[in-house]
Amino acid sequence: MEERLPTWVWVDALLRRVSADGAAAFVRQRGDAERGDVVIKVADMAGGGWVFVPRTNLEGQRVFVDLAGQGVGPEEAEAEAYVARSMSRDRDVWVIEIEDRDGRHFLTEPVEKTS
Repeated sequence: MEERLPTWVWVDALLRRVSADGAAAFVRQRGDAERGDVVIKVADMAGGGWVFVPRTNLEGQRVFVDLAGQGVGPEEAEAEAYVARSMSRDRDVWVIEIEDRDGRHFLTEPVEKTS
């Protein structure tokens, strides 16, 4: 299993990547600074929305899962409903919203699609 950065450090790096590429990102909910999970919502400013959540794969690596295959997106309202549920049930979760006209997520970890 790979060692994870404290969540606040990881979030800070993501926010910087987003900003450096000319998109906007903000923290909607601050979770546990050291070990909180992260929910990423991406909005394309045209009604599209996607949600990415972390998982540990069989090799013990952290990957993100695109929840569109589970009915969370590609409509922003569906993505927003998932985010609202996540925020209400887990106070330790970080919720990051990215607004990018191209719908980029800016994650450097592998992203898997669900079916």
